[in-house]
Amino acid sequence: MLDWLTGKGDPDFWKHYSETFDKADANAPVRYIVFDCEKTGQDWKEDHILSIGCIGVENDAIAVGDFFEVFIADYKERTENEAVEKLFKANIEAIAEPEAIAKFISFIKNATLVGHSTNLDIEMINQALKKMNLGKLKNEVIDINVMHQRFKNLSEDQHHTLDQLCDIYKVKKNSRSTASGDAYTTALVFLKLRRKLKMK
Repeated sequence: MLDWLTGKGDPDFWKHYSETFDKADANAPVRYIVFDCEKTGQDWKEDHILSIGCIGVENDAIAVGDFFEVFIADYKERTENEAVEKLFKANIEAIAEPEAIAKFISFIKNATLVGHSTNLDIEMINQALKKMNLGKLKNEVIDINVMHQRFKNLSEDQHHTLDQLCDIYKVKKNSRSTASGDAYTTALVFLKLRRKLKMK
């Protein structure tokens, strides 16, 4: 799968990804992809992504069929880490990081990415792309923490956990133990904030 590292040019998935931005229709409805990464820790230089979960939002509703989930094999990190232990105890089939990132890129295309405290997740995905000799994510990114700050006229240093935002906007906290579960919960908060901010 990594043949391009010894060949010429970028891999096909990256070419197709880049083309979605070049050919984007400015009049088409925005495709939002709400995403979350389960990680081994909070250090983007030392830690790794264990799983990525995504769900689409279109026309003010969650697009249940627009769903993606991948688990990344990282045997080096089988240490004292709750997220790692959950993954291996569940006996979930995991794939190599480059393959997982390629699948993620192929899924998101030129969608606007939405998440909670997105900076670390984006940085870790970009680091994975860098290891593949590729560029950074090109997608626009929306952080529900920033949306909440704007709605409440809060300063940029006033951050809220996802649980806190769920309480504020009366969103049920279900399936919060996986990346896909967090993505779904984030999508519910995003929809409420989007209506309050009157986003198109």
